[in-house]
Amino acid sequence: MNDKVLEPLKNRHSVYALGRHVSLSDQELGQLIEDAFVLAPTAFNNQATRAVILLGEQHVKLWDLTEASLRTVAVSPEAFAKTQAKLDSFRQAYGTVLYFIDTNIVHQNETDFPLYAANFHDWAEQGLGGAQLCVWTALSANGLGASLQHYNPLIDAAVAETYDLPAGWQLRGQMPFGSVEAQPEAKPMLPASEKVRVLK
Repeated sequence: MNDKVLEPLKNRHSVYALGRHVSLSDQELGQLIEDAFVLAPTAFNNQATRAVILLGEQHVKLWDLTEASLRTVAVSPEAFAKTQAKLDSFRQAYGTVLYFIDTNIVHQNETDFPLYAANFHDWAEQGLGGAQLCVWTALSANGLGASLQHYNPLIDAAVAETYDLPAGWQLRGQMPFGSVEAQPEAKPMLPASEKVRVLK
């Protein structure tokens, strides 16, 4: 059995201690993320998934606007301290991938295929999940760490305005990435027998 594809998947973890000690050039990073992203399959081959790669000051700007948005709903400075530490760790990363669904394509699919109309948003989410795993695994295979964050919908409007994004792009996640500055603690996992059934 050829299980080589499993090794990169086993090594992919949520890494929060991220840094900027990255040996790949910005061009190489962009190409790696782009290639991994477009390889993920989508329902009806609708390709409704979208990504924006933020580097340098654009990456820092994202976490600045996220902090500003979160402060508008913070209960108290004391309660915000833990959130502040997490945001600071994301700022220290090398970059961030923003993930979107192009809802214009989803709505067009609903019109074109009315029998399946109720499923297209869910299928778009599934396609995006596959793309996120592809990118995350590709980064991990190149010695980089990442985690997947979800500050949407709180930051949606600010992100769309700041980065001048097309109407209809729905923000679904943020993936800060960079050098691994500290190994993450192992997370408990249910045994496969509780999650997968093989029937004959």
